[in-house]
Amino acid sequence: MFDYQKAFSRNIGWVTEEEQQQLKNKKVAIAGAGGVGGIHLVTLARLGISNFNISDFDDFEVHNFNRQSGAFMSTLGQQKVDVMENIAKDINPEANITTFPEGIFSHNVDEFLVDVDIYVDALDFFALEARKVVFQKCHEKNIPVITAAPLGMGCAFLCFMPGKMSYENYFRFAGKSEEDQLIQFLIGLSPAMLQRPYLVDDSRVNFTEKRGPSTPMAVNMCAGIAGTYALKILLNRGDIVCAPHGLHFDAYRNKFTKTWRPFGNAGLLPRIMFKIAKHIVSK
Repeated sequence: MFDYQKAFSRNIGWVTEEEQQQLKNKKVAIAGAGGVGGIHLVTLARLGISNFNISDFDDFEVHNFNRQSGAFMSTLGQQKVDVMENIAKDINPEANITTFPEGIFSHNVDEFLVDVDIYVDALDFFALEARKVVFQKCHEKNIPVITAAPLGMGCAFLCFMPGKMSYENYFRFAGKSEEDQLIQFLIGLSPAMLQRPYLVDDSRVNFTEKRGPSTPMAVNMCAGIAGTYALKILLNRGDIVCAPHGLHFDAYRNKFTKTWRPFGNAGLLPRIMFKIAKHIVSK
């Protein structure tokens, strides 16, 4: 028989019993239920959060096996949101989960964000339009946003808080082509580029075909950092590093960097990085 208090009792000590009850009643939206999205949902469900809106239009395939929490032989061909809803409810049968199996667009983003306390971004790297729709709406609704990018064998993390620098002011997408926006997104996500020196096969990164390599270690690190920040924001405790500041930890290189882009991608250094990255992508 499921018992919420017993199920999440081992959280107590790092959170108080009162804070655990607060977490139980919070609501989190996660767009993307694959790599980072699936492990975000599992992590936050194990934290005791009981209310979620999750979205993804995709089904599980064999190439998802290296990193996605819901990818098994038994789930091949099944819709990601359905599988992840079942996994989360296997952890907490009392959880309230609303799924958006068509993905997120301008016509359903308001419904996706109804009564949400925090948005956890887990959209595919190349899903620029969907990401802009959700981030802009969160900005309008004063909903905190966290995004943890699995890069190489590490995590690059950004947080956008109400009243602080917005997503657009940080990344500066306006007037850029799709390829240039992807480059803007990459250098904004990862100003330190800690992962670059150990990419052993450049051919596996292809912006035109919208594909890139990934590791299971990176998505697990992302879930740890994003889950911790979700806790801090939802319980209003602990210092919050938010844009234009960011965090990047790379386990392969044993490096941690706190990044700062005071003008977002409009600064001199990001503009230089953009030209270098553009040259590499063009090659």
